[in-house]
Amino acid sequence: FDFRNKHRPFLLFVSLLHVHTPLIATEKFLGRSKHGLYGDNVEEMDWMVGELLDVISKKGLKNTTFIYFASDHGGALEARSGNSQLGGWNGIYKGGKGMGGWEGGIRVPGIIRWPGVLPAGIAIDEPTSLMDIFPTVIQLAGGAVPQDRVIDGRSLLPLLQGTAQHSEHEFMFHYCGVFLHAVRWHQKDTGTVWKAHYTTPVFQPKDSGACFRRGICPCFGDGTTHHDPPLLFDLSQDPSEANPLPTDAEPL
Repeated sequence: FDFRNKHRPFLLFVSLLHVHTPLIATEKFLGRSKHGLYGDNVEEMDWMVGELLDVISKKGLKNTTFIYFASDHGGALEARSGNSQLGGWNGIYKGGKGMGGWEGGIRVPGIIRWPGVLPAGIAIDEPTSLMDIFPTVIQLAGGAVPQDRVIDGRSLLPLLQGTAQHSEHEFMFHYCGVFLHAVRWHQKDTGTVWKAHYTTPVFQPKDSGACFRRGICPCFGDGTTHHDPPLLFDLSQDPSEANPLPTDAEPL
């Protein structure tokens, strides 16, 4: 890596394909994981991230570099080879990659490291977005976000530094392609997170949580269901989105 800008603000963006199908683990990592080819890819990705962190440390930038590691979507449930899951696993969350509304497609963990500035071992359970990266790095570099347009992201620094207890995102809109599928409301006075689904994909088979017969869930058309009134969930109590609430359960 060329660190000619090590004494100035710089942005290093690394987009890894390793946990995205098709899986591409190199020969060095094939067969290393007991979880098959997907696990091999995770092992290689872990090694690559470690190499990056080592270089940053060796260049004396460890305590002056804000590092954000995250995924852009949940695992692809339809990616299988026989009984082997090739596209990741989304735990208790319904749905997966390519779905604009269900938690399994859009909820991912994020890991942030900034030694000497942010405390280690802190967990923050607040809704944030990858759109927040832009205003965060602009603030870190001493700049200002454009004022001639609406910026959907919010700086993460108040949450990370403890000067704010709640995310600035009161509403988050979840699209599948250009089609709005769901809206999340973070009720600030109670901390409750509600989500309304206006469109959902038709799972094949019905209760599988994925679109195995199609290979990927569609965003519109015959493979989707429109809900009027929308499906309503209290994610604070039902993160698996298993029990839709009566639409008159809470005034909205």
